[in-house]
Amino acid sequence: MMERRRMDAVLLVVFLGHLTTALEVPLDLSQPPTITHQSPKDYIIDPRENIIIHCEAKGKPHPSFSWTRNGTHFDIDQDPNVHMRPHSGTLVVDISREKAEHFEGIYQCTARNKHGTAVSNNIVVRQSRSPLWSKDKIKPIVVQEGVSLILPCRPPAGLPPPIIFWMDNNFQRLPQSSRVSQALNGDLYFSNVLREDSRNDYICYARFPHTQTIQQKQPITVKVLNLDAINDTMAALYNDTDLFSDDPVEERKPTFLIPSGPSSSKMVLRGHVLELECIAEGLPTPEISWTKVSSDFPAQRTSTLHYQKTLRIVNVSESDEGDYHCTARNQFGSAHHTIRVTVKAAPYWISGAPRNLVLAPGENGVLTCRASGTPKPSITWAMNGIPIENSPKDLSRKVEDDTIIFTDVQTGSSAVYQCNISNDYGYLLANAFVNVLSEPPRVLTPANKVYQVIKNHQALIDCASFGSPIPKIKWFKDSRSSILVGEPYILHDNGTLEIHIAQAQNSGKYICVAQNVLGIYENHVYLEVKEPTRILKQPEYKVIQRGRTVMFECKVKHDPSLFPTMTWLKDDGELPDDERFTVGSDSLTITDVTENDAGVYTCIRNTSLDVDTASAELTVVEATPTPAIVYERPDPPSDLELTDKKQRSVQLTWTPGDEHNSPIQKFLIQYEDLLHHRGHWHNLTEVPGTKTTAHLKLSPYVHYSFRVLALNTVGFSHPSLPSKIYRTDPAAPDENPTGVQGFGTEHDNLVISWKPLSGLQSNGPRLHYRVMWRQKAVDGEWTTVTVANNSKFVVSGTPTFVPYELKVQAVNDHGVGPEPAIFHGYSGEDLPVAAPENVQAVVLNSTLAEVHWDPVPQKLIRGYLKGYKVYYWKERSLHKHNPHHVEKQILSFSGNHSHGMLPGLHPFSLYSFNVRVYNGKGEGPPSPTQQFEMPEGVPGAPTSLTVTNPNLDSLTLEWSPPHDRNGHITGYTLKYQPVNNSNELGPVEELALPANETSVTLLNLKYSTRYRFYLNAKTVRGAGPAISQEAVTIMDEAVASRQVDIATQGWFIGLMCAIALLILILLIICFIQRNKGGKYPVKEKEDAHTDPEFQPMKEDDCTFGEYSDNEDHKPLKGSRTPSNGTVKRDDSDDSLVDYGEGGDGQFNEDGSFIGQYSGKSASRDIAEGHESSEAPSPINAMNSLNSFV
Repeated sequence: MMERRRMDAVLLVVFLGHLTTALEVPLDLSQPPTITHQSPKDYIIDPRENIIIHCEAKGKPHPSFSWTRNGTHFDIDQDPNVHMRPHSGTLVVDISREKAEHFEGIYQCTARNKHGTAVSNNIVVRQSRSPLWSKDKIKPIVVQEGVSLILPCRPPAGLPPPIIFWMDNNFQRLPQSSRVSQALNGDLYFSNVLREDSRNDYICYARFPHTQTIQQKQPITVKVLNLDAINDTMAALYNDTDLFSDDPVEERKPTFLIPSGPSSSKMVLRGHVLELECIAEGLPTPEISWTKVSSDFPAQRTSTLHYQKTLRIVNVSESDEGDYHCTARNQFGSAHHTIRVTVKAAPYWISGAPRNLVLAPGENGVLTCRASGTPKPSITWAMNGIPIENSPKDLSRKVEDDTIIFTDVQTGSSAVYQCNISNDYGYLLANAFVNVLSEPPRVLTPANKVYQVIKNHQALIDCASFGSPIPKIKWFKDSRSSILVGEPYILHDNGTLEIHIAQAQNSGKYICVAQNVLGIYENHVYLEVKEPTRILKQPEYKVIQRGRTVMFECKVKHDPSLFPTMTWLKDDGELPDDERFTVGSDSLTITDVTENDAGVYTCIRNTSLDVDTASAELTVVEATPTPAIVYERPDPPSDLELTDKKQRSVQLTWTPGDEHNSPIQKFLIQYEDLLHHRGHWHNLTEVPGTKTTAHLKLSPYVHYSFRVLALNTVGFSHPSLPSKIYRTDPAAPDENPTGVQGFGTEHDNLVISWKPLSGLQSNGPRLHYRVMWRQKAVDGEWTTVTVANNSKFVVSGTPTFVPYELKVQAVNDHGVGPEPAIFHGYSGEDLPVAAPENVQAVVLNSTLAEVHWDPVPQKLIRGYLKGYKVYYWKERSLHKHNPHHVEKQILSFSGNHSHGMLPGLHPFSLYSFNVRVYNGKGEGPPSPTQQFEMPEGVPGAPTSLTVTNPNLDSLTLEWSPPHDRNGHITGYTLKYQPVNNSNELGPVEELALPANETSVTLLNLKYSTRYRFYLNAKTVRGAGPAISQEAVTIMDEAVASRQVDIATQGWFIGLMCAIALLILILLIICFIQRNKGGKYPVKEKEDAHTDPEFQPMKEDDCTFGEYSDNEDHKPLKGSRTPSNGTVKRDDSDDSLVDYGEGGDGQFNEDGSFIGQYSGKSASRDIAEGHESSEAPSPINAMNSLNSFV
């Protein structure tokens, strides 16, 4: 009897111990070490990069770190290639002087402080390998059409194994089908070959994912020949001998290429992916099908790949063990193969890893390390890294297989316990500390926090607390006059106060009081209940003519303290980017309406807390021509008459009214239920506009009155006058309620709701409902209650989130409805009790990381899985040690995800994160906070670049380092080049500068020259953007003096005047000579001009040889060459040389030139033609000097 009482006490200890597991010890309190981040167990490294083996831990005091390698102490100080990061256990291995493979091995990290020792997993470090492919040339394959064929890939073994795919020379994937497909081992299988399979570029590629390298095998050539072609080919090689029979390859039943034999076996681990493969040959191509003996495939986890040849089952469980049959079948027969699948399991947690315990002196607690596996795993315990059997004896501690029970713990017994569970297929290692503390309560929720909710919505007010012993939480409102218990308040175990349906009177100040034997702590928060946002004036249906203006209104009522925004959508998309659309404060206006504007317009009015929407349709019709036929709505039908009266039907006839130039399209028949819903008309049915009678189906126990409306293109007519009343007799219900649902509003209840039957559906008086339920997993009796005048029933005292089967049956005074269908629902949700396990981050690049975690088991979610949330925040930049205070960011991943991307991260920064599962009730506890480091990225531009001390041939540049360094600055690159007055750039000079310099003096520059400078910073990841600046060196005083003086000298002014006078005299002489031309017999002289020099024209290209340019064969500047090869002049082509010095040249009355061209004058013309057309000027010379020096 005493032993039984002792066991009861132990069970109570276990229960109390579980209550303490949710506590998270603040870091300012003494506590043993906790490993927060470590590298994965199987750690494959890139041999091109430094090795980083992570080991991060927290504790108070901050823990120290040590490592073992291959089971022995790893002295880091003795290896110059290895160092440990400050305030961390993370190892960084420099592989620049030693190959990465030298550091392969099994590493384990130890974190210790005076309160205990935590150890990491055994981290197996291996370098990734992507060996080269053999370059042996592959002989062409010649096959007969119709036979099967296997093209081997057989890539070199890599770590991790490569991904195989087949492509052609153009890097296009080879087409695959049920006839041609790739096997799991990478080989390419042909069930039968066709002539079009002939090609010379079957290339197998292997992509090694860790190093992101791709290698290819030598191309394989396949030639598919029909029988005649093969015999012709072989006859040429073997002296006209036919090597094949006269018969082509026959059609045949399937046989398996892989696997071989009638049966085979396969082992797969629990949680892994099972892939079974069957590839068959045959002609025609066989089809593959799969079955499992004695059971069906798990629908949510099963798929087929490669045209049914591969059966894939993800997240394998023990239920997937058994015999799997694959069948290959074509019209000539079938083949069968059986694969026996066995499922083994590495150890896995049943109820989660053991959690840290925080106990007050004298309290009791328990550590549970419960796991399973196949074969059954063994369990060993250690304390502070030492096997527990070798640890100091402790009378307050008792080890019972997978549990350690602590009773009456005392100060000083804090320690870290390790639980190791292993079998042939893996192991689990977990650290959990027991921290004995005496600590008064504290509230972790920020003081004076304001919570805002919308009226009639749920309100949750937090009171997160810590203390040892665990403090009790009490809530008060406005004053501490009375404790908040009972409706409408719900107090959760974590201290959160819930108001299920918040009302205005719930606004105010709330006081959270946390109390234990060591003290009391009070915190104040505030709740504001806001009025909901509602659209009062909704947009209405509009029919508008093309070219007109239309306006939709959207007026809203909202809480005065909230400021709603308005968004308009067209057909659920953005409004067109068109100035015809004008959005006002509470309206949308569209001018000059077109046919494309027709559609559904939605107004969205939202605040920071809620949203309301309303929609209306716009119909655009053609503008009415003038003059036009008048179209109007039809007149209402008349003379309604009821005939062929039965209990469940009646015949209705009527006379149509005037159509008003628009044919009637249809008639709408409505009814009024004078017994159940007097004054309300409901649509019953529609008939085409060509009919004037309708057969109406009726329901029992209804007093009917009917009316008819006619519709044409303009709209509906007014309703007709009602028909006479027609009464049907009552009967038992024909149907049961729909929309049956089961859900919980509390963690221990089940609300069964349904859509009640209308009066029309009741079929008789005193309608009520028979509500039935039972647990789905337990084949028990149905519990039944009768409910009237309600559409829901609450079942209390249910277990949390268990499935139920539900039925609701309609009953009235005349009988019961049909047998109801079974619906399914769940009792109420509660907050998840577990955090995701095996949380880790994989850094993909300098701004992107991927977080992985193991999904939380469904039973620990305790509700509908909504998804996972990743909380992450930047701790600090790695080149600064001061913390970076940034609010936590949250990314939600809906559904059963096990990984997610964190984009937009800052390079070269330290991030912390944790993961939480959430259901319809809220979030579960966070996973242990872990950290990861972002690698370096390219830096930003330097903050500033200024020019100082400009001299004749030198100047000084000063700059500030980039604001966003994104890593360690390894240096700067300075580029500069001269810029002339036309903004033309000269040659670029480049200068590499060390990282510790912020200024540089440039020497040997050109004076009075503008320079453009570009400066950018570099990290190991490359150069960042450049900052630019321009500056001008100082002008030489002597040159400046000459430039100024020359323009003011008297001799210069006189020279310019003389040149101008000379030009004027020459122009006058030219004018006189031109007007003195006499009459001479020029014909003879022109015919006598046979001297080649007189017509120096080349016959081959019709150009003047002596005037050609040696470089580009263009005419001299100012010359014109007519297409007929003769030299002509116009008034603008007069030459000063010809007029002023040409004594032999004369003009006749019609302007023909008479004279001889001498070689001397020709050479002079050429020489002058290459000179500048401007007179030489000292000022021009100086300007040219300034432009190009």
